[in-house]
Amino acid sequence: MFRAALQLSVSGARSLTRSRPQYTASVAARSYSHGKQETDEEFDARWVTYFSKPDIDAWELRKGMNTLIGYDLVPEPKILDAALRACRRLNDLASAIRILEAVKDKSGPHKEIYPYVLQELQPTLNELGIPTPEELGIDKA
Repeated sequence: MFRAALQLSVSGARSLTRSRPQYTASVAARSYSHGKQETDEEFDARWVTYFSKPDIDAWELRKGMNTLIGYDLVPEPKILDAALRACRRLNDLASAIRILEAVKDKSGPHKEIYPYVLQELQPTLNELGIPTPEELGIDKA
């Protein structure tokens, strides 16, 4: 019996000293797409088409604007024009004003961007009857 216990402990010690196979996770190689890059015109057209859908609902409008504002850019006035027209189709004045506020915020320290965007959108704002945050007095913090 003692011999059986000794053999068991020796075989147990051997298993501890035996080198175990080393398993390493394979390093995933990043395979970046070498596909066609979207041009600025294609990007603008994609978003204008998105906001011009006649059956767009309020959730899609908010989702689209959230995605668009998440990009590292200030949207072109033609994209904003389509978004404001979508707000008008939905009768959603609050979202239209929020879009203008978001553009002002995205302009950041570049003080010349927001006035340019407002200048380009002024005919649309007048046509749709959308006041700017400045006209409403809500631009002051």
